[in-house]
Amino acid sequence: MSLLIVGTMAFDSIETPYGKVEMVIGGACTYASWSASYLTDKINMVSIVGGDFPEDEMETLNKRGASSEGVEIVKDKKSFFWAGKYHDNMNSRDTLVTDLNVLADFDPVLPDSYKNSEFVLLGNLTPEVQIKVMDQMTTKPKVIALDTMNFWMDIAMDTLKQAIARVDILTINDEEARQLSGEYSLVTAADKILEMGPKALIIKKGEHGALLFYGDKKFYAPALPIAVVKDPTGAGDTFAGGFMGYLDKSGELSYENLKRAMIYGSTMASFCVEEFSLEKIQALTDEEITKRLGQFKELTQFDL
Repeated sequence: MSLLIVGTMAFDSIETPYGKVEMVIGGACTYASWSASYLTDKINMVSIVGGDFPEDEMETLNKRGASSEGVEIVKDKKSFFWAGKYHDNMNSRDTLVTDLNVLADFDPVLPDSYKNSEFVLLGNLTPEVQIKVMDQMTTKPKVIALDTMNFWMDIAMDTLKQAIARVDILTINDEEARQLSGEYSLVTAADKILEMGPKALIIKKGEHGALLFYGDKKFYAPALPIAVVKDPTGAGDTFAGGFMGYLDKSGELSYENLKRAMIYGSTMASFCVEEFSLEKIQALTDEEITKRLGQFKELTQFDL
């Protein structure tokens, strides 16, 4: 199979109650690609970086099966940069700096070898960019998943709805689901959102896990209790990468398989939050992943 991942590759500066890091590697495409690389070996990355983005970071991803042919490098400009500070409860944060830099001119052009990718993950970018990527596909993908946020709902709702109507899976958080649907009840909100076009909706609830809505079926994937959460940055993108990586590996869009993909996504996200930036995700072993999958099974399985 082949998984196309579209999103940012960036630098982050992050402060949490557990420490502070400066100019570490981040970005939705980066987190998702690293996460998916443990599950599938053919990833097509689409992003834009400046001349300051480390070549060795790209080469390491290449060695893991992630093609950077679709990553535009603008050598005379800087990469996207975000800085934030998390509150003590780690559930909220303040954005201190957002420098778009090269991202302000991001106009993705898919290499020919990417245009028949069977699985597509559209990271949190402008709806116009997400639509442009879909327009360039020469064959209809088996699955298109789209991530978005309240900012695009505030300024580009009509275009966002056009993008949502064309995808199979939508991922948003609980407050965004309420804003998009105009409903407070997440069950009612999900019904309205599914009427917009997607076959499945994933509502992320941070430390409280995630909900899957698929037709009239519902599934809850808990977040594994972690002793120390050092840095939640990128957890949602890591979840999406694990989720789509599993779907790409298995090639199936059934309700039961979506449930399994949710657990794989949650498993990968549980590793992400244990260290700053990509530190934990870059050093995983298959044995660690298998062990944690077992912990998720123990957490959710019971007899009546």
